[in-house]
Formats: sequence, structure tokens, C-alpha cells
Amino acid sequence: MRSQRDKAQDFRELHHRKNMLILPNAWDVPSARVFENEGFPAIATSSAGLLVSLGYPDGEVIGRDEFVTAVRRIAKVLSVPLSVDIVAGFGKTTKEVVTTVKAVLKAGGIGINIEDFAHATKKLFPVERQVKNVKAIRLLGDKLGIPLVINARTDALRFGTLDEEAKFHEAVRRSTAYRDAGADCVYPMGLKDEASIRRFVKELDFPINVMVRKGLPAVSELERLGVARVSFGPSASYAAMGLLKRSSKELLEKGTYQNLVDGAISLDELNSLAMPRQNPKASEP
Repeated sequence: MRSQRDKAQDFRELHHRKNMLILPNAWDVPSARVFENEGFPAIATSSAGLLVSLGYPDGEVIGRDEFVTAVRRIAKVLSVPLSVDIVAGFGKTTKEVVTTVKAVLKAGGIGINIEDFAHATKKLFPVERQVKNVKAIRLLGDKLGIPLVINARTDALRFGTLDEEAKFHEAVRRSTAYRDAGADCVYPMGLKDEASIRRFVKELDFPINVMVRKGLPAVSELERLGVARVSFGPSASYAAMGLLKRSSKELLEKGTYQNLVDGAISLDELNSLAMPRQNPKASEP
């Protein structure tokens, strides 16, 4: 079994290869295991998907301990690296954010995604606050001897009163600051069209993450544009819930079961998703 340090190093290296990292976001144990079985070299969590599966809306309504318990359950069954979306860090101070990251590492995570806005207010944090957080998280990883991968997300493209061009420049400014503070990858949330992606990559000259959404260029095009990583975000959980809706509608309106049975897995496979993979070497990068 590979050590946590080795997994973190593997994950970091996946951001610097010729082929772009395609990173699926799981929301529970079985979804994470499905992604691992299908051959993805690393898994991340979706904050929205995971939290809703536990009965909470996206954000930081859930307590840190319950959140970390869910992360631990996922990490326990995976042999590939697991990156964890910690929302804004579950803390108003840098010390509290570091406490969260330390707990995530103890639970088996090797990377984190951290946001620079408050879900409750939809307002961006001062860039200085997030720079302090990123520096402290990097220092924690160094002290523990774990090359923790930090994906620093900015929502400057989504929130605020600036016009679109000014928002773009603010996203670049924040991403540059997070990069210089020690982030391994930056995530300008809301970036999706080819021209903006190309421009952002050129401005940063650093690994950036984009999220799967309607209208996003295909993987081959993103690679051509220089994107280092594309993550599913909550899209897989959206798709799963969409299947349940279609199946329910079909059964209630037509009395047929096609959506439920087409492509369904067996009971044996379902049960296997609750346990670690039997041949983990096959799924390691």
C-alpha cells in the first residue's frame, strides 16, 4: 500500500503531465469506488454532493467533525489519492482552517480545495485573508512531510459589483496571489468559454482547474488550451439525481422500468463498492 506522502506526490505530479488530469468528484463511498473502478488515477469530493447526501445544503452548515467522518469513510476504501473540498475551511480564523486541513489529512486526504467566499453572504473574502490561509496550509503540509496539493478557488468571476472585464482581472489578481502563497493549482470558478480559458492560462502560466458544465470545451480542446485539470464538480451527482427523476417519471407515467434497468449494476457489484478494491495496484497512477 502506498503511503500518504507518496499519494500526495502522485497527485501533484498529475497536474504537470502532458495529458490533462480528469478529476471526478464523488459524494459518498460507492460513487468514489465507481470512479476508482473505472480507472481514474485520483478522486476528489464534491462539497455540494457530499453535504446534500448527509442532509445539509452546500456550504458550512454541517459541523467539522461530521464532515471529516464522511471524508474518512471515503478515504478508507480508496487506494488512489483523495482530494477533499473543504468549502471555505470551516473556520473564521486561519488557525481554525488549519485545524480542518489537519483533520482531513488525518482522515486520509492528500489534497484540498478551498474557496475564497462565504456561502451565507455570497461575498468574497479579502484576498489577504485567503493568502494567509494558503500560506498556513502549505506550512502545515511541509511540517508533516506531506506534499499536500492545494487547489485555491476564487469566485471573483461570479460575485461582486464589478463589470465582466474587471471581474476577470480580479480573478487573475487573486489567483496570482494564491499561486505565490503556495497553491499548486488555481480554480477560477465560472470560467468556461474557450477565449476566456485561453486568456486566463496565458495570464497565469500555472496549473488551472476548470469545472465540467454545459458549454465547456471537450477534453482535447482544454488540453490544447493548456488547462492542467478538469473536475466534475457536482455534475455527477446532478446526473445521478437526474436519472432518479427520469426513472420515477417513466414508472409513474408509463408503468415501465427502462431507465431503472438499462446499465444497472448487480447486487454483488453494489456490495463490492463498500470495500477497498481487491487489486489496488491496478488503479494507482
